[in-house]
Amino acid sequence: MSKINQKIHDKLDSIGHAIIACSGGIDSTLLALVAHRRAPGKVTVAHAVSPAVPPEATDRVRMLAGQEGWALSIVQSGEFQDENYLSNPVNRCYFCKSNLYESLTQIVLAHDSGTVLSGANLDDLGEYRPGLDAAAERGVRHPWIEASFTKTDIRTLARELGVPFAELPSSPCLASRLYTGTRVTAERLRAVHACEKRVKEVTGISVVRCRVKDDQLIVEVTDDDQSLITALLLRELGELAATFEPSIQLANLDAQSYKPGRAFVGAK
Repeated sequence: MSKINQKIHDKLDSIGHAIIACSGGIDSTLLALVAHRRAPGKVTVAHAVSPAVPPEATDRVRMLAGQEGWALSIVQSGEFQDENYLSNPVNRCYFCKSNLYESLTQIVLAHDSGTVLSGANLDDLGEYRPGLDAAAERGVRHPWIEASFTKTDIRTLARELGVPFAELPSSPCLASRLYTGTRVTAERLRAVHACEKRVKEVTGISVVRCRVKDDQLIVEVTDDDQSLITALLLRELGELAATFEPSIQLANLDAQSYKPGRAFVGAK
């Protein structure tokens, strides 16, 4: 066993029954895989479904659950019934995670005990992450952080284990595409998902964000990829977005290069 693998095993061994909040991204998915392979009988993988979760993320979790034999629990986290979340304040993630972790406490109760785990890593501590406050309030543990894993360390371990999602690009929930103050609706999120999928199909770009600010779709890519976003494609995206959310009639290219978290206006 490699030293990097042993580091996370040492942390997982100190936890009893683990309820792992698995979004389908590389961090939480690898945590679920490693924890289950280490102690299958002590792990429940929980995946929340909502309009903010890309369908391909849910498909990935279901596929791996079948392949790996996970005890998988699909949950409705309830954030779409929370006006604090839907109004999209700058700390929207706090309300999202609060609803998620509340729903996972039901799994803890079903096992009489257990600890909820997240896939947060060391790099997340340097970003604006109000969801970490919700986790702290509810005793959620972060094994990657406890074992001092960065995103690079996680990808290194994923490659070492030969998992098919080792190069999966980071992709936060679809609600992160809505600028602070732009109300979260299922229609806006479907528009975002469809437009990002179309950009990838047409251009081959792997990292793209179609953000929504009021009634405008803003396409955000790296400087190197901006030439691939043509006027014709922008017109197509505006029309595509309008089929989901009629208030969106216009798509523009962000002149600035892609930057994670740009839609969080006022974040510190």
